[in-house]
Amino acid sequence: MKVNHSQLTLAREYRGLTQTELSKAVQGLSQSNLSKFEKGLGGLSDELLGKIFDTLNFPKEFFAKKINIDLEIANYRKKSSISKTLLQDFETSCKFIGYLIDEMADSVEYPDFSLVTLDLKEGYTPEKAAMFTRKNFRIAPDEPIHDIFKVIENKGIIIYELNSDEKFDGISFFTPKGFAVIVINKRFTNDRKRFTLAHELGHLVMHCSPDFPIPSGRNKEQEANDFASEFLMPKSAIIKYLGNLKVSALSALKNYWLVSKAAIVRRAYSLGAIDKDRYRFLNIELSRSGEKKKEKDTVSIDYPQVFSTSVGLHLKELGYTENELAGAFSLPLDIIQKYLLQQPFAVIKPKLKVVTE
Repeated sequence: MKVNHSQLTLAREYRGLTQTELSKAVQGLSQSNLSKFEKGLGGLSDELLGKIFDTLNFPKEFFAKKINIDLEIANYRKKSSISKTLLQDFETSCKFIGYLIDEMADSVEYPDFSLVTLDLKEGYTPEKAAMFTRKNFRIAPDEPIHDIFKVIENKGIIIYELNSDEKFDGISFFTPKGFAVIVINKRFTNDRKRFTLAHELGHLVMHCSPDFPIPSGRNKEQEANDFASEFLMPKSAIIKYLGNLKVSALSALKNYWLVSKAAIVRRAYSLGAIDKDRYRFLNIELSRSGEKKKEKDTVSIDYPQVFSTSVGLHLKELGYTENELAGAFSLPLDIIQKYLLQQPFAVIKPKLKVVTE
């Protein structure tokens, strides 16, 4: 069996081991030889490879696969202070999520990808792109977006909620089979999830098409933020409520537009509805009440459904057991349990169907 060296790296990183730690755990394996092998510069004996597979607790078939998900070109929101270990853990999780989406696609048909992508060099601003997208989604200009997961997944985008460190908000990427994926942090408040979803949708609309190369000088993160603000709080509908904005008005605006009070204050300032002094005052008031860290009011949100429904079809309609899924996807059982079985099954299922020959 030919072993793909990048798979070994992925399995090692998933287990949280450095090359030094793995080489110490496997008798006869030097860190130097392991390093060369992972770079594709040297070989290892079948005996050593077998020991490595056993130590990492991955089936040998996994190492013949090629999980080719390039997160270097993905778009995601993360804090600049993130440690290498946390970054590695997050990216490894995203690679397995993308791999599982592709593997399940052999048996389940996902909704067709129908998102319209836009080139900002053709005269669109992020705000105009958001306005176009709302119209394309058939959302009225003065209408808040209630079922945001459903709205986005209806365009063929698969959303996954991942328990992750708070330094990660979300990421958007395409799998090798071409499925659009958004992964967001499950631990966040609903208003933060909603903004992150809109932010990542902005990336998919403006930054992910191979037909629209992005010049290096463009600030993609700011563009995605501007898109998200207009997508969730259209200027034409909200501007009349933002002049001389008061703290007492924030709860009602939050409950209507389903965004955070902090986002409303930022929106008011960015649209020129309030000046810098008023902006500073409102932020001080939010801090004084403790709402800079955790806002008192909560907003409603729906749930992602495509991924969990696909898992449910495998378990119920196709009759797979957990162990059979692990075998079918060439993965250890703990990965199946972590990424497939911890997603809540959809209450209202999207229209997915089993692939028939």
